[in-house]
Amino acid sequence: MYIIAGLGNPGNNYTHTRHNAGFEAIDRLADRYRIDISTRKFQALCGSGVIEGQKVLLVKPQTYMNLSGESLRAACDFYKIDPEEELIVLYDDISLAPGQLRIRAKGSAGGHNGIKSIIAHVGTQVFKRVKIGVGEKPAGYDLADYVLGHFSKEEWAVMEEAFGRAARAAAGLVCEDVQSVMNEFNKAAR
Repeated sequence: MYIIAGLGNPGNNYTHTRHNAGFEAIDRLADRYRIDISTRKFQALCGSGVIEGQKVLLVKPQTYMNLSGESLRAACDFYKIDPEEELIVLYDDISLAPGQLRIRAKGSAGGHNGIKSIIAHVGTQVFKRVKIGVGEKPAGYDLADYVLGHFSKEEWAVMEEAFGRAARAAAGLVCEDVQSVMNEFNKAAR
């Protein structure tokens, strides 16, 4: 079984913000595989289903970004999964151009508080990630204001396509080796 988590913040005021890129991608994945993400457990919205023949639990932590690890630890413990093999996390990355993806098998938090929380609670830096580029913070902007800000109309068109690609990458991580998925998706956005 795989747990596929998209990171974001709950509440309508955070909908379509840069920090909710993980939620957006999980929603595309849920739509593609007809998985209803409405069950409340593990301090999250969850949905069980099958992707490419594998059982999955899609998770949208409702703890706010900085506490995402609490939710994912509870889900991993309940299902007794090995995070190093069966956890996939989708989230925003300001070091990537809008729409660019970066697939990784492991790594540090890179300053991302949601990932810091997951590493602290799950106890490892080794878990699969789908980073979704939201663009670098402009000079003079507060980082929190930037990531909690909304995409421009032009950026949104690019991001809509990126959320779909991120969903496809996550599905690929369920049935293919990480290197193959990296080779396919770690390219600059067109």
